[in-house]
Order: sequence, then C-alpha cells, then structure tokens
Amino acid sequence: MTATADRAAPASDGPPPPAAPEPEQPRATAGAPDDDGLGAGEALPRLVRIAGEVVAPATLLTALLFQFGRLHSAGYFRHFGVNFTVLDLSTTDFLIVGADGLFVPLAGACVLALVLLWLHRLVLGRVRAGTYQRLFRALVPAAVVTGAVLLGLALLDLLTSVRLFWGESEAAGLSLAAGVLLLVYALRLIRLSSDHPRPRSEQAELAEWGAAFLLVSIGLYWAVGAYALGVGTGRALQLQRALPFQPAAVLYSEQSLSLTAEGVTEVRCADPDAAYRFRYDGLRLVRQAGNQYLLVAANWRRDTGTAVLIPRGPGVRLEFRTAPEGPPSC
Repeated sequence: MTATADRAAPASDGPPPPAAPEPEQPRATAGAPDDDGLGAGEALPRLVRIAGEVVAPATLLTALLFQFGRLHSAGYFRHFGVNFTVLDLSTTDFLIVGADGLFVPLAGACVLALVLLWLHRLVLGRVRAGTYQRLFRALVPAAVVTGAVLLGLALLDLLTSVRLFWGESEAAGLSLAAGVLLLVYALRLIRLSSDHPRPRSEQAELAEWGAAFLLVSIGLYWAVGAYALGVGTGRALQLQRALPFQPAAVLYSEQSLSLTAEGVTEVRCADPDAAYRFRYDGLRLVRQAGNQYLLVAANWRRDTGTAVLIPRGPGVRLEFRTAPEGPPSC
C-alpha cells in the first residue's frame, strides 16, 4: 500500500517537465488579397482618417455652413430685389443662417441611408439560394441601368448648357449622388456573387472608394446649394405674407429722404426745434445687416414694391410700434 501511494504521488523536487510545444499555425501569405478586397466598412474609415489628416472635419463643416448661408442669403434678399453683397453681411451672419436650413437635408440623408441599409440586410438575410440568384439577375441590371441614366443626366446638366426638365432645382445634384451609389452597389453585388473573384490591391480599392466618395460628396454639395436658394426664397415669402402683422417701423430723419415707395407717407414735423424734422410711416423692417436697415412697405409686393436701404447713423432714428393706432405727431 505504501509503495502504491509512492508511485501515484507526483515528484515534489526538481523542475517541472517542459510543456509540449503547440503546433505551429500556418502563416498567411504576404500580399494575398481577400476574396472581395476592401469593403465599405474597411475602406471608408481609412478614407475618413486620411481626409482628416489633410483637412480638419470642423473646417469642412464650417465651409459647408458658410456656403449654405451665403446662398440662403442670396435667395432671401433677391426676393426683395436687393443684392446681398451691399449689406455687409459678416461670416457669423452666414454661419447662423446656414444652420437654419441645413438640418433638414442632413437628417433626411441620414434617415434614407439607414432605411436602405436595413432594407438591404433584411432582403439578403431572408432569401434562399435560388431566390437570391433570381433577385441578383433582376437587381443588378436595374441598378446599372438606373445609375448610368442618372449619372449621364447629371453630367449632361453639369458639363453642357442643356437645361433638363428639373431646371435649377437640387435634383441634378441628387441625380449625380444617386447614380454613383447605384453603380457602386451593383459592382459590389457582382463581386459578392462571383465564385472566383479576381485579386485586387488595397491601393486600387482605396482609389475606387475615394473616387465614389468624392463624386457623392460633390452631388450632395451641389444639391445643398440649390436647396439653400430655395430655402432663402421660401423664408422671404413667409416674411412677405407676415408684413402687415409685423411691428410698424417708424423712421425719423433730420433731413428729407424723399421716399416715394408705395404705401409710405412722409410727415413734416411742425416743431422747428425738433431734432428729427421728418417722419416716415408705413414701413416694416426686413433686416438690419452691417450698418444698414433694409425697409419695405407694409403692403409690399414683388411686382410693384420697392426696398429701401437706410444707413445707420446719428441722422436717423427707428422706432417700432405694435399699437394699432398710428404714431403720434413729431
């Protein structure tokens, strides 16, 4: 019994026996590409990282807000017949106005992208093998034809003087972005369905994704520019309809301004010691920009109306009245 116990007990002295070496794993061959190259999940983060090293994202967002605000202001003041460049608008003015309407297209683009991604996963995740082949044979040609037509129409509008049916709307930029996305999507489906995909280098994949990303960005930037003009014009129309209900802007002046706009009356003050001898009724303030007031009549119409620019200074005074009765005499 003692001998048996001695044989079963482990040796307590001496170094432990060396562990058996693990079998060596086969190393991947250097330079062997994946079956489908870089996907969007790998290529796009690398492109964003490379772009972030060249241009800061905050700078791009600021430039987009500035451009949107500039075009928004151009459409807004153009409705009143005023060239916005005479108003001395600052960069801060453009950035604040740019934030007014840029949220809608950004939110719409994000929602559309999420819906399309979820729909793609839902459809490809539930179809069977035979159904997938039939879906592939129908989906790829439709995506290629539709994408090529949209891309061709956008390039025709961009590179020639031909004005297509959509005119100056944002449809041209959206056509460019959608056409490129459809062609890229069809190409990815073709590669995924191939039994023997051709090897492609990482540089070629990054160049392809970079070109697609740039074209889509140009299309969206183009669409946002046209959209900004429309938003500015729409805001001006809203103000025009609300002019009769806005507070009255009573303008006082040391000297006669000879305002002859329809709906504006000049009142000469009888008091010879008055600091401001002339008063103008029937005006509404559109915007105070830089060092100037932009005023229009309460009954202003685009076909017959006149916009007035009054420089700010000690020679004029502006009062606002919400009372229904007229202003008192000066």
